[in-house]
Amino acid sequence: MATRSSVSLSLSFFLAFLCYLELCSCFYPKHLNLSAVGNHWSTAGATWYGSPDGAGSDGGACGYGNAVSQSPFSSFVTAIGPSLYKSGKECGACYQVKCTRHPACSGKAVRVVITDFCPGGPCVSESAHFDLSGTAFGAMAIPGQEEKLRDAGVLEVRYARVACDYSGRNIAFHVDQGSNPNYLAVVVEFEDGDGDLAGVDVKEGSGEWRAMQQSWGATWKLDAGSELHPPLSLRLTSQYSGQTLVANNVIPQGWMPGATYRSLVNYNV
Repeated sequence: MATRSSVSLSLSFFLAFLCYLELCSCFYPKHLNLSAVGNHWSTAGATWYGSPDGAGSDGGACGYGNAVSQSPFSSFVTAIGPSLYKSGKECGACYQVKCTRHPACSGKAVRVVITDFCPGGPCVSESAHFDLSGTAFGAMAIPGQEEKLRDAGVLEVRYARVACDYSGRNIAFHVDQGSNPNYLAVVVEFEDGDGDLAGVDVKEGSGEWRAMQQSWGATWKLDAGSELHPPLSLRLTSQYSGQTLVANNVIPQGWMPGATYRSLVNYNV
């Protein structure tokens, strides 16, 4: 029969173990930080659309507009099937893709950004599918064999989620043309690291944070119900790891619909 002291000692160890588990859980983020180079590779299908040396489409379902063909996207973009698009929450996420099974494949990994949605065909029937821009698809080829690779039809590729890195460029907020003093909608661009967004909040001056709603793609909106008083700060929460970042007073007094405002911050890579 156990003595009172041994029971007490066992209970102490048990409680200490529970405390250890609880403390340890505090140190685990939603996901570990992404690497700039792919580590965990999976298989997907790949096609391409648009012009052979183009950006696929002019903007696409994420709402980036003609920025997709300009630096830093530089046409290295992709439309994605539903499994990875996640109703637009993955707009801005970065992946490396590479092909090895076609004679024209170089095996070189190419980094692309999700800027569009692919709603049908192999994008739906396959577990994961990248409908790449012509530029990105051709970049997987051995130099001089880009056209041969583009003629391959549906291609098997390997893909891995990676950190976005826009080489020192800070996050930008493009104000939607439909915005007015009582309604604000912004497209969030160039997030380093995770690249994606789970939520956006807005704050007037020293007021309280108010949650914005995802309108579509990378566009987030707030129907304030009364006049907003700038400057406005925006708080971002990433989808992949749950990291938060605040762009203080990024929307200035006298802001204009259609204008782009660049912050002084970005996520660490």
